[in-house]
Amino acid sequence: MNLSFNISLADTYHSSSQKVRVMTEDWFSHNMYCPVCGTAQLSHFEANRPVADFYCAKCGAEYELKSMSRVKDGVGDRIVDGAYDTMISRINAFNNPHFFFLTYYNYEVRNLIFIPNHFFVPEIIEKRKPLSDNARRAGWIGCNINLTLIPEYGKIFVVHNSNVIDSRKIIEMYSRVEGLKTESLESRGWLVDIMQCLDKLENEFTLNDVYAFTNYLQLKHPNNNNVQPKIRQQLQVLRDNGFLEFTSRGHYKKIGRYM
Repeated sequence: MNLSFNISLADTYHSSSQKVRVMTEDWFSHNMYCPVCGTAQLSHFEANRPVADFYCAKCGAEYELKSMSRVKDGVGDRIVDGAYDTMISRINAFNNPHFFFLTYYNYEVRNLIFIPNHFFVPEIIEKRKPLSDNARRAGWIGCNINLTLIPEYGKIFVVHNSNVIDSRKIIEMYSRVEGLKTESLESRGWLVDIMQCLDKLENEFTLNDVYAFTNYLQLKHPNNNNVQPKIRQQLQVLRDNGFLEFTSRGHYKKIGRYM
């Protein structure tokens, strides 16, 4: 994987944002494979398609690419995105796209992180203030994507601080988290919430450690009056999918490396 952009592509553009878009999308189309099925190359959607840039011609998976310049390591906590209503509509759909977040410096890729679509819930989409009355698009409301609300298992680095991760590992990691996919947005939300809580715990923990988040989870799910049974249910899902091990009654251990 060549981490350098083709700078000559930007020669005919005047806008900085257009130059970045052309270079990053060109790099992505020539270097990125489908992490869902392993197909060697992704296809580009027609221009101006809302919340989707690329797709896999073999398995049909859709991908959105977001890019930004960043001197520091990592991808940061928040990504500036487009229209809030459009993003929420796509997140709520079962065929919502997978996301790639790319950071670059000096026209070279520093980080590329892949986030499977079933780790996206409406809560991570933050509404920005409407544009002022004096703005060209007065009243338009954009959004930010809050990456801190995505569980660690949902963040899969393809390139990490200029180091390329073996594609076989990426495909294997996606295959593992794919078992957590659910057709219900409510179930998706519960699983993401529980995984966020587990991210705050040590590698080995107890059921009571997770019960400590009961009030927090009750506030997030006010219509559910059985939070602790729901906690146990989600822990069972994570165990059945190989993310947790029951070491003894009421005791758990995380399995696998967070990436």
